[in-house]
Amino acid sequence: MTSEQTIGPEDTAARVALWRAMHVQIDAPPYVFEDEVGLRLVAPDAGWRDRPDMDPQAVGPMRAGILSRARFIEDLVAEQVARGVDQYVVLGAGLDTFAQRRPELAAKLTVFEVDQPGPQEWKRQRLIELGYGIPEWLRLVPVDFEVDSWWDRLTAAGFDPGRPAVVASTGVTMYLTKQANTATLQQISSLAPGSTLATTFMLPIDLVGPAEQELRRFAEQGARTNGTPFISFFRPADMVALAKEAGFPAARHISSDELTARYFADRADGLRPAESEQILLATT
Repeated sequence: MTSEQTIGPEDTAARVALWRAMHVQIDAPPYVFEDEVGLRLVAPDAGWRDRPDMDPQAVGPMRAGILSRARFIEDLVAEQVARGVDQYVVLGAGLDTFAQRRPELAAKLTVFEVDQPGPQEWKRQRLIELGYGIPEWLRLVPVDFEVDSWWDRLTAAGFDPGRPAVVASTGVTMYLTKQANTATLQQISSLAPGSTLATTFMLPIDLVGPAEQELRRFAEQGARTNGTPFISFFRPADMVALAKEAGFPAARHISSDELTARYFADRADGLRPAESEQILLATT
C-alpha cells in the first residue's frame, strides 16, 4: 500500500475484482460468492480472461481463497447486524462492492471504506458513472497511510468508537511491518465492547505445500515488481498471540481447512482455497 496518487485501481485490487467475477463466469454453481460489480468498475479489455494471471488452473487456489475470505466476512457482517451492530469499517477497501451488491443489508449500517486517495477517488467517479452513486450511509474515507492517521480520518468521517463495529482488513497485513500490524491491532482493540475484527494474514512459505509454494513465489514476485513487496508472515499461534497482546480479550484462527469445510465441501470441481492466507477473528 503506497501513498502514490494513482489514477485507477491498484493492480492487486483489480485482480481481486476480476477473480471474483470469473467465479460466476466459469465455475459451476453453487457459487461461493457472487460479484460482477467489480468487473463493471474495472471495465478491462475484451481479452482479460486470457491473461496469465487469470488462468483458471494456475491461480485456482488463490482465486478460491479470495472468494472464501469475502464470503466469510459478509456472513460475519450479516451476523453482527442481526445483533444490532451498525458500523462496518473496511480497511484497505480497494474494489470492495458490498454496498452495491447488498444494499438492503448495507443500509442498516454506516459503511466506512478506508483506502488510498487516488484509487478511491477513481472508484467514486466510477460508482457515479455506473449509476450506483454514493448513498448517505456509505462513507469513502481517503487516507494516505504513510502520512495520515487512518483513525483520525475515520472518526472525522463520523465513525463512533464508542459503539460496536465490525472491522475487516483483507490482503493488507503482509505489506506492513510487524510494528505497523501491532499498532493497528492495538487501535482496533480499543473499540467498544462487542466489536469484531476479521483480518487475513500470510503464512510463512515453509508452512504450505510444494505446489502452493510455486504459486506463492509467483505472487511474491508480482508484488515486488509492483513495488509492494510482502514483508510480514505469521504462524497462526503467533498471530493469535499478537492480537491478545495488543489488547483483544478473545482471538482465534480461522484456517483454510475450516473455510473449505464451510464453503467448498460439496463442490465437484475441486475448487479449494490456498493454504497461504488465513484469517484472524478477534473480538473486544
